[in-house]
Amino acid sequence: MSRVFITLLAHLLTGATAFAQHEHHTTDTIKPKAAQHQHDTPAQKKQSARQQRAGMDHMAHGAQHDSATHPTPPMSHAFSLNLPMNRNGSGTGWLPDASPMYGAMLHAKKWMYMIHGSVFLRYNKQDIGNKGVRGGEKWDAPNWLMAMGQRKVGNRGLFRFSAMLSFDAPIAGGSGYPLLFQSGESWKGQPLVDRQHPHDLFSELSVGYTHSISKNIDVFGYFGYPGEPALGSVAFMHRPSALPNPDAPLSHHWNDGTHITFGVATLGVRLGKFKIEGSSFTGREPDEDRYNFDKARFDSWSGRLSYNPTANWALQVSHGYIKSPEALHDDEDVHRTTASAVYSLPLQKDRFLNVTTLWGVNKTAGHDGEHAVLVEGALQLKKLALYSRYEWVQKSTEELHLDESEFGHDAIFPVHAFTAGLNYQLLVLGPVNIAAGGHLSFYRPAKDLEVLYGRNPVGGQLYLRFYPKLMKMGR
Repeated sequence: MSRVFITLLAHLLTGATAFAQHEHHTTDTIKPKAAQHQHDTPAQKKQSARQQRAGMDHMAHGAQHDSATHPTPPMSHAFSLNLPMNRNGSGTGWLPDASPMYGAMLHAKKWMYMIHGSVFLRYNKQDIGNKGVRGGEKWDAPNWLMAMGQRKVGNRGLFRFSAMLSFDAPIAGGSGYPLLFQSGESWKGQPLVDRQHPHDLFSELSVGYTHSISKNIDVFGYFGYPGEPALGSVAFMHRPSALPNPDAPLSHHWNDGTHITFGVATLGVRLGKFKIEGSSFTGREPDEDRYNFDKARFDSWSGRLSYNPTANWALQVSHGYIKSPEALHDDEDVHRTTASAVYSLPLQKDRFLNVTTLWGVNKTAGHDGEHAVLVEGALQLKKLALYSRYEWVQKSTEELHLDESEFGHDAIFPVHAFTAGLNYQLLVLGPVNIAAGGHLSFYRPAKDLEVLYGRNPVGGQLYLRFYPKLMKMGR
């Protein structure tokens, strides 16, 4: 069964992107000015500045086909006719304008479509040295496939839709994959601990509409069933700093754990470099049936302020009230606060540095707040990708499903985790890159947890990575 779905997903990713009709070429318009003009004469600098302005306008407002008789729909942001599409994140979240984009673009008379996704075919073993009793090993394939489309409505309107699928459940099963110190959601009535839960088959089905008041003001609405509320940073599978890493962060449920929400409505406004938005959504996390559509409750809320000061930065702070997120703890509501900074720096052709830092805290009534910090980075050097992630997460007795009589009812256990890995592109099949790689994760739990996890356990994995080509923006 797993092999069938792995094969199906690979064919979907390859086949769908094979219809891409146009390959666009990388623009140097968002390179650092110092790198662009280091050896330029004054005349060359003036010419380069004109090219830079023209290139950014080109990205923001669209390009033309080679044939003048077939104009291309605007290659704009999904929620603004006045922003570049590189700013697209997950849900309504923002990435830096300098972010690389991987995928394929298709054009119709009035529509622009994009397809992208990721598959890691891997062997994963947690606690390589068998120091504790909570490690695990598995062959699996973390994956997702996403398609979106957008078109102009009149002169100022923009309509978009998005669909995201994941075959995690049929491949890895309802218990997901082994990942030391991970927690969140359940399987067969038991909490998932030291495992990452699978994502739902339908991870997003959403629509949105934006109206441009002026070049600097947009108002927009977004509805998803499922979808993602305005809470936390861009979800980890869509952050450029996390793309080469198969694993979900241990801080997932401190930051972007609401990225699959069955029922969400968001309204927002962009004012220049700022965006403020609010959401009403279903607080309950997806249930154990990964193929159905859960009940929409709209019992929770969130607000987020985003700010992109330059093309290289995307900043956000957000807060949300989440009603009864865990089915096994129906009486516990969570107040979540997050802050994040995403940085993207194009270096040379097909070379990028992407870094994310974030902080999140979950607070439930009668308990101290539980904090998480993440710093992750990815350096893409043409065919070679180097990546790392450091996390410090406070896990409670409840989160780790520990014996309260032994570890205490309200105990908090800090966990440090550091991952370092690489992958190297082996070949290209049409629009799909195939890379081989692996990584090691080093854990340092609180001393009290060594009886279960051992002292400084190490996890590791080897994989083949299937992912789309880098999209080349502008001509």
